[in-house]
This record gives sequence, C-alpha cells and structure tokens, in this order.
Amino acid sequence: MEVNIDQTRWYDRIWASFIFFTRLPFWRLRQPSKACYATVVEHWPLVGWLTGGAMAATLYFGSRVMPWEIAVLAAIILRLLITGALHEDGLADFIDGFGGGNTRQRILDIMKDSRIGTYGVLGLMLYLALLFFSLRALSPEMAALAVLAADPYSKMMASQLVTMMPYARNENEAKSGIVYRKISMFSGVSLAVQGLLPMGLLIWLTGIAWETIIFIPALVMYFLYLLIWRKIHGYTGDCCGAVCLLVELAVYLTLVVG
Repeated sequence: MEVNIDQTRWYDRIWASFIFFTRLPFWRLRQPSKACYATVVEHWPLVGWLTGGAMAATLYFGSRVMPWEIAVLAAIILRLLITGALHEDGLADFIDGFGGGNTRQRILDIMKDSRIGTYGVLGLMLYLALLFFSLRALSPEMAALAVLAADPYSKMMASQLVTMMPYARNENEAKSGIVYRKISMFSGVSLAVQGLLPMGLLIWLTGIAWETIIFIPALVMYFLYLLIWRKIHGYTGDCCGAVCLLVELAVYLTLVVG
C-alpha cells in the first residue's frame, strides 16, 4: 500500500536523508517508506553535520600526526567515500550539460547521460584543485571550523532551488526516480536552523564579518540560480549537487581572500 508523505514519521524522513545522501549502511538498520525520500532535501544540512564533522575531525586531528597537505587530501577522500561522490557526479554532469548544451532539451539529455565529457572532467579537476588549495591555505583549526560550517550551510542554500523553481523533468525521467516536494514554511525554518547554526559557531569563534561569509556564497548561489533558470527553467538533482559544492567552495575562498 502506498504511503502518503503526511503519514510518514519525522525521524523516518531524516533517516531517509542519511540513506539517500551517503553510502553508509543506514538502510541496514531501518528502511523508510519511499514517500520519505521526497523530503530528503529538507534534512540535507543534517547530513552535512555528519560529512562536515568527519572532514573537520580528519583535518584537525590528522594535522597532528601527518603533514598538513596529506591531512587535507585525506579529509577530501573521506567525504568522497562517505557520499559516494554523489555531489561531485552532479557537478560534473552540470558542467557537461551547461557547457556543451545549446538548448534546454540538449542540456537535460547531457546531464542525464551517465558518461562524463571533457567539460565535466576539466571542471571536476579544477574544483578539486581549488578545494584542496583553499583548505591548505587555512590553518588546521580554521579549516576544521570552516568545513564544519560550510558543509551544512551550502546544503541549506542548494535546497532553496526546490522552492525557487519547478523540477525540470517529470518524475518518470528523474535519474534517482525521486522528485522532491515543495518545501513548506515549517521545513524552511528547520532548514535555516540546520544550516545557520554551524555558520553562527564559525562567526562567533573566529570573529569574521558575518556579512562577508554569508553574503558572498549567497551571491554565488543566486547567480547559479539565474543561470539554471535561464537555461532550463527548473532544477534537477545534478543542479542541486553542483550548487551545493560551488557555494561551499565560495565559503573557503572567501576565508582565504579575507
């Protein structure tokens, strides 16, 4: 029997987010109903608490037992293992589609193609290089705090695409077979709390100007939104993953430049 979203329990929805956005075996402990997966973006920043926390611990404690560069590389690899490179795959498809497509349908077709093209390879290489060198440029303490804050914050920002525009495909064409539901006011407040609490901790502990660290990544998200809307008039899962990673990177680059 098909279960309505409103009939699902809140903790099953959160559990579905951890199953959907990571490769850790949460599904072995509990398998939520399929309806729960339509709400996964509403708890996406909580997953960022896990992935950001794992990276932050690797950066901070790893820097005490190994060279700083290796600790940074280990932290990046750890997150890739936890998430199965889900968002990086989305970023590569996003760059392939928007770089190689000249019509809405062509962009969508390229993003749905499981093969990665030249644009995607180059874009992913440049992204990983910028991620590595921006974290390397920070101290271990600052890098750990930055990751702890930027991971949930970027996921909160990327989740706004679900509210700001419709899904670009129909449900049958979705690569994951899931279309996210529109975010309600209550879920929006919950998202803000999940994403802004760690960012508030970073601002409080470091004394960095909150206007800068909040505004510049938000501006990156807004320009990406304009690009996505102009090109395909809707979001896809790949768009959400790409926006998440690029907003997160903008946080680190802002800290490095500032």
